[in-house]
Amino acid sequence: MELDELDRAVVHALQIHPRAPWTLVGDVLGVNPVTAARRWHRLQAAGLAWVTAYPRLDNTRIVVTGVVEVDAAPGRAEEVALTFAAHPSVPNVKLTAGGRDLVAAVQARSLDELARLTTEMFRRTPGVRATRTHVSTGIPTEGSRWRLRSLDAAQSARVEAALPPAGGSPGPAAEVRWDELDARLLELLSTDGRMSLRDLSDRTDTSLTTVRRRTRSLLAHRLSLRCDLARPLSGWPLSAVYFASVPGRFVAETSRALAGVREVRSCAITAGPHNLVIDVWLRHLHDVHAFEAHLSRKLPRLTVADRSVVLRTVKHMGRLLDHDGRCVSVLPLRLLREGLERRTATPACITGP
Repeated sequence: MELDELDRAVVHALQIHPRAPWTLVGDVLGVNPVTAARRWHRLQAAGLAWVTAYPRLDNTRIVVTGVVEVDAAPGRAEEVALTFAAHPSVPNVKLTAGGRDLVAAVQARSLDELARLTTEMFRRTPGVRATRTHVSTGIPTEGSRWRLRSLDAAQSARVEAALPPAGGSPGPAAEVRWDELDARLLELLSTDGRMSLRDLSDRTDTSLTTVRRRTRSLLAHRLSLRCDLARPLSGWPLSAVYFASVPGRFVAETSRALAGVREVRSCAITAGPHNLVIDVWLRHLHDVHAFEAHLSRKLPRLTVADRSVVLRTVKHMGRLLDHDGRCVSVLPLRLLREGLERRTATPACITGP
């Protein structure tokens, strides 16, 4: 399936404002709101585009992320990847070539919980030979900030102007109060970030007023929204992961510079042998080394120690993807909460985007 200019414009508008009303999108694009909505629902139904909510990755008091390299036994990499992908605390799984067979992300509420999760998962998964976990201490840029650039500056500004006011940090005490309603709203919005307040109210058996207030608070303080597009349709069909280092005093400066590089999809500051893990989207296979050379010229203090080409993205922010990068099912994101009963059973996938 190919995207035309209107499809790409609708996706770009939702990348800026993932819950934008169709009246706004239609007005900005100069089309009937029903037409804009129809285009989106067609893309969503085909598994080509979707909106996801997830815990804010830039705040370690909300979620602690581990970037995990996995070495698999010969011929077992895809089996291991699918096993990890079935776990709700693993939002991303990539099959890679190079110095590791898989790169996965694990999310938890604390370092203790991260240690427990990774230990249990890797111990119980046949085919795992070795793992290396890099704890993320900051994520200066991630996929929610990536844009198609189909709208012009004036159109982008109109969509941005309609965004709800950004909320400040609610403080450590408020951030740990994840009750059952918070958790359920996270699960629902991770399956469909544009789910209406009425549907959220019905699905949580909670009053519309309460759901409106709680959703507004979560999106202002603890959850991020992103609109994703199947990568082969983005114009950037190749993905690679770079493991790099820079002297400690230049980490903040370098990570800010990386956030402004169009190919950089996400950048994690990590504690380990490399202090930067950089996820990029590229146009061609030869760009893997060309992009590295570009980084060396732009950021001379940065040293790329290793790199891996992504052979296949198995799971992306809770979405299970097929070989063409299309969403085929959703595993709701679940953030384990201290003080609440832990759910140990693996949930069934919700089929369809």
